Amino acid sequence: MGGLRVGVVGVGHHGVYHCEKYASIPEVRLTAVADLRKERAAEIAKRFHAQAYTDYSELLGKVDAVSVVVPTEDHYRVARDFLNRGVHILLEKPMTTTLNEADRLIEISKKTGAVLQVGHLERFNPAVVAVRSRITIPGFIESTRLSEFPQRSLDVDVVLDVMIHDIDIILSIVDSDIKWIHAVGVPVVTDKIDIANARILFKNGCVANVTASRVSRERMRKLRIFQPDTYFSIDHDTQQVIVCRRLPSETKGGLHRISMEMIECEKKDPLNEEIKSFVKSARTGAPPAVSGLDGRRALDGAFKILKSLKQSMGKAKIVEK
Repeated sequence: MGGLRVGVVGVGHHGVYHCEKYASIPEVRLTAVADLRKERAAEIAKRFHAQAYTDYSELLGKVDAVSVVVPTEDHYRVARDFLNRGVHILLEKPMTTTLNEADRLIEISKKTGAVLQVGHLERFNPAVVAVRSRITIPGFIESTRLSEFPQRSLDVDVVLDVMIHDIDIILSIVDSDIKWIHAVGVPVVTDKIDIANARILFKNGCVANVTASRVSRERMRKLRIFQPDTYFSIDHDTQQVIVCRRLPSETKGGLHRISMEMIECEKKDPLNEEIKSFVKSARTGAPPAVSGLDGRRALDGAFKILKSLKQSMGKAKIVEK
């Protein structure tokens, strides 16, 4: 059998979705899966007619590309071993636990020529794709990402688990470095931050207000972008976009008019689009849509927010005393 040989390391709640997407792509052969839980690995391997392993290193030599969907603390070690052998990697977010680890993976990818793509799947949301070419000079951005308590992905706080999606999108559309961040957040049901808000000022004057929660009663994933004469409202869940524009007044000295347009987006599965993009890069050598540098940039932004959060929480404790 021909086709790109792929594997999935970590076939828990999210990893199994990677398996499903790979299995649906004709030019791909899902060859192997790995999971520390022998029974789980065997179950998923049987479902997709693949080989099951408990040690990810056994996939080396058997796959050309692999999704790494393991706990964040294991991202660097697993990705490093595959990249060193020239295996293309789709690495789930957050990229690594430190910036140094991210830098090392980027360097290994350059050295071996293996593709390193980071799993910021909201980049592939049709609503985000639809407005990207229309964004010129964003002045104010507001993102809200709320969800119910997930009972998973609790190895990291809400900034690295949830907010990082919007951090990545914002940093990809604002052509400027961060100047200043003020963030607040609190733990609610875990010992990590479960709800957070960050106000980010960029050196070019753009301001982003970012809110993320994993302890909400309602689900909401919205992004609003304001630029001169235009406002975009993006709903990640419904994949709908509303565009409001300021039009010239019909009379001299009169009020400006506002036009409203609904952009029709063909609904697509962002994870499926992400994996198809990764497969294309792995097969052709084309640069990945979300590179290691992109993943590092989002990670750096998240760490800056976490630093501000710790400072805010420290000040709150002083006030309490």
